[in-house]
Parts: sequence; C-alpha cells; structure tokens
Amino acid sequence: MKIKGFRWWIIGLIFLATVINYIDRSALSIMWGGADISGSIAQSLGLTKNDYALISNVFMVAYALGQLFSGKIFDKVGTRIGYVLSIGIWGLSSFMHSMARGVLSLSILRTTLGISEAGNWPGAVKSNAEWFPIKERAIAQGLFNAGASIGSVIAPLIIGFLFVAYGWRATFMVVGSFGLIWIIPWLIINKTSLKKHPWVTEHERQYILAGQSKADQKADDTTKGLSLRQILSHKESWSIVVGRFFLEPIWWLFVTWMPIYLFDTYGFNVKEVALFLWVPYVGAAVGSIAGGYVSGMIIAKTGSINKGRKTTIVIGGAIMLAGLIATILFGDTALKFVLIVCAVLFGFQFAIGNVQTLPSDFFSGKSVGSLAGLGGMIGVFSVIVMNFVVPVVAQISYTPIFIAIAAFVPLGVGAIYLFARNIKSVEEK
Repeated sequence: MKIKGFRWWIIGLIFLATVINYIDRSALSIMWGGADISGSIAQSLGLTKNDYALISNVFMVAYALGQLFSGKIFDKVGTRIGYVLSIGIWGLSSFMHSMARGVLSLSILRTTLGISEAGNWPGAVKSNAEWFPIKERAIAQGLFNAGASIGSVIAPLIIGFLFVAYGWRATFMVVGSFGLIWIIPWLIINKTSLKKHPWVTEHERQYILAGQSKADQKADDTTKGLSLRQILSHKESWSIVVGRFFLEPIWWLFVTWMPIYLFDTYGFNVKEVALFLWVPYVGAAVGSIAGGYVSGMIIAKTGSINKGRKTTIVIGGAIMLAGLIATILFGDTALKFVLIVCAVLFGFQFAIGNVQTLPSDFFSGKSVGSLAGLGGMIGVFSVIVMNFVVPVVAQISYTPIFIAIAAFVPLGVGAIYLFARNIKSVEEK
C-alpha cells in the first residue's frame, strides 16, 4: 500500500496531539474559578489565587525541565517511541487530576503533566526535520502550532460544557482519555523512518530527501547527535535560546493568566470565560498557518532560507508589538481586549513557527530535538519569573505587565538578527 502525501498524515497526527495537549493543560485554569464560584476547583478545594500561581509555576518548572530532557530522549529513541512515552504519561496525568484533593496532589500531577507535555514541542520539530524538505518545514511547523491555537479555541467550549454538565472531576477523566486513544493511530501510521517506510511513494521519498540539508541526507541510524556543549559552541544556537527567552512569555501570559484576568477585571464566571476565551486563539491559528505559508513562499521565490525566516519573524514581531501597545491604550472593555489579544496572538504565531524551525535549519535531525528542547526550556524559565511577578503586580494593575512584554518583542527579534547573521546549516560550513 502506498499513500500519496504521507508526510501530511504524520503532521496531521502531531497537530491532533497538540490540540489534545492544550485541552489538557487548559482545563485547570478554565475550571479554577474562585471562592465565590460554585463547583469550581478553587471553591471545591478551598484554594486561593496564590495557590494557583504556585501550582502554575510547579507546572512551568516541570515543563521547562521536560523540554530539555525530552529533546535528548527524542534524539535517542526517535519520534515514534518518544511520542508514545510523552502523550501516554500526560494523558494519564490529566486523567488523575480528577482525584486531586489539594495543593500537594495538584502540584504532583502538574509536575508529571508538565514533564510529559513538554515532549510535544522538540518532538514535533524533530519530526518535521525528518519528514519535510527545508522549504516546507515552516508550514509544517505552522500547522503543528495551529494545534495549540485550535486546542485553546475548543478547550473552553468542551471544558465549559463538561464542567457545567458533570463537574470538574469528570471533565478531567474525559479529556485525559483523549491522549491515550491517540497512541493507537500513531503506532499504526508511523511505522518506521522515511527511508524505510513501506507506505511512502518513491516520488515523495526522493522529494523530501532532495529538499533536506546535506547533513540530513548523510545521516543514518548510526549517526550520533551533538552534545549541548557542541551545539552551543555555534553562536547561531544562541539566536534560538535568547530569542525564545524574550518571546515565550508573550504567549504564556495570555494562556495562563487571561482566564484569571477576565475573572478579576470583568467579574466573569466560568461559563462567560468559556464564551470569550476562544476568540484570540482563532487569530493564533490563522497566524500559525499564514506565517508558515509566507516563509515557504519567500524561500521558494528567493532560494534564501535567511530571507524567508527573518522577514516572517519581523512581520510577526511588528504585529505583536502594535497589538500589545493597543492592549494598554484601547483594551478598556472585555470585547475590545479579546479582539486586540486576537491580533497579538496572530502576530506571535506568525513569527514563532519560524523561530521554532531554526534548529532544523542549523543542524541535522540527530541534534534538532536537543536544541529545540533547550530553547524551549530557557523560554519557559522566563515564563516562570513572569508567573511570580504577575500576581503581585496585578494587585495594583495589569498595565505594567503588558508594557514589559511589549518591550520583550524587539529584544527577541533582535537576538535572532544578532546571533544568526545568515540562517543556514552550520554543519556545512
């Protein structure tokens, strides 16, 4: 049996895994509520906003470490088994949230969830390097990233419905089952590598291999990846590390704190949050795909990976910055705020897919997961600092927080220009 366009089936499954990833991680914030919201997690377990900040940071620390460790694991065992381990553990962890009794049990479960969910990102970057030619990797990354946005769009609707109908414990049982079921088609479809897979047409196999770097073309099962020290000896690697340090908090501020912001600022309940929260992620989903398409189009026309990646990153950065400034100046109603954030997240996803593709532009597949995981870990540590600051500053105003992350945009984009003067494979120099 041969399947035309088989690589799109692979990225389709990873897209679906990412949707599940964001449903699982969003469930806690959507159902958290407050002491005065009947049936919410906070009211049921007698927890406070400070407890939420602590539990969120426990997740983020685990997620940061998971990015680094899972990147190395994916490079060791490959994407097929790496994804089984990752989504199997996170699906079970999400299901077990239904048995939580307080801060300690939630913290333990958020730890296992964070470590395992982190593998989705270096795993996807590595898989894209294996299954796509260079000119298509940004659109593949955009499709994968769109899963995060789509997951964030449908999570409030699914979780809000389940919460109202069955309560938060049953909701965790349902959403935790999604990932465990996903493993079945993944093992069936992703049988083996591109070079050996019996369902890939010879035309597609040669098309993909011809569009990869020389280092990727030469790599085989015996090829060893570089150590982190070797990876970081190339200054291009620092464009990813520093760039993601400044850019990641922009996404995570809204993912983690937007439900709480709507609770605090506009007095929303869980149902109202569910009705509003999905809107910005529509913009993010469109931005993911648009950013990948524009980058691929520029590369196809100019033959320059450097122009394709950097042009798209600058456009996305400009949209982010304008949107964050508008949030401060014009976001004085719930509707205006949500629509402006829609533009901010469009710009973020327009740019970040290309930033996340850089590891596969610089290195061959055996090292891609390690660098992608390291960049993700550093970005998340920046978010952890933000999560400590937000509840303190928010007691007075959210405005300084929006000002700070607006300043992060030029710093993140500038780092890519500073450290990666010419985006191309460093192993071919």
